[in-house]
Amino acid sequence: MTTYTIDPIGFINTCFPEKFGIPRQSLLAPSAKGSLILQPPYNHPDCVRGLEKVSHVWLSFIFHQHSDKGWKPTVRPPRLGGNEKVGVFATRSSFRPNQLGLSVVALDDIIFDQQQVCLHFSGVDLVDGTPIIDIKPYLNYADSLPHATNAIAAQTPIHIEVEFSDNALVFCDQYKTTVNNLPLTDLKQLIVDVLQQDPRPAYHQQSRESREYGVAVLDCNVRWECIEQDVKNKGNVKGEPYGEGQARKILVKNVSQ
Repeated sequence: MTTYTIDPIGFINTCFPEKFGIPRQSLLAPSAKGSLILQPPYNHPDCVRGLEKVSHVWLSFIFHQHSDKGWKPTVRPPRLGGNEKVGVFATRSSFRPNQLGLSVVALDDIIFDQQQVCLHFSGVDLVDGTPIIDIKPYLNYADSLPHATNAIAAQTPIHIEVEFSDNALVFCDQYKTTVNNLPLTDLKQLIVDVLQQDPRPAYHQQSRESREYGVAVLDCNVRWECIEQDVKNKGNVKGEPYGEGQARKILVKNVSQ
């Protein structure tokens, strides 16, 4: 069998030091920032000539934290509640042959500093330190397929309301730290973008048991819980009625460094 060697063009710095809490798809958290310093010999300004005319790019990367875990022919997608198995090629699971991934992100800026070329992104869904192996421009006329279908994930995820305790709000308002060569981040908005996706494991989402979770963003530890409530005619974030039943909200209890 023929083998191939792939050299990273750089290692992306992001606001996600751990896997838990990372959005399951790119662009779901617009305030999630990332920066990529190109490695030699890819750090020549000619390599990104014309890229300033592009708003979004595809990042090809390696699921490096799974490189020693192999792959599985079937996986349990979170969108199916974690209960149903489907083939790995029908999903975007990280447990796949060759551990290759693909994300589309917004290109915010390109900075040239002496011998460095640094690209800034938003809407990232990658753990800090992920190896990037290629960058390609997003082409709206070719990459956007409004009539494409996927019955496994047919609907846009519903956002859950996120509330903050007074202490958590004060911390976010006072947060002025820059981390990992990233632009100054609106910490509160980043937390909302992450938690409104409900990052809990699928089997926890089906339980009403109260438990506290921790998510790491930037250099902060965010403590939160999902509160289940019995409601009647309570509207969700899109204004659609729940009717009688249950509603959820995320309560951010504490944020600390």
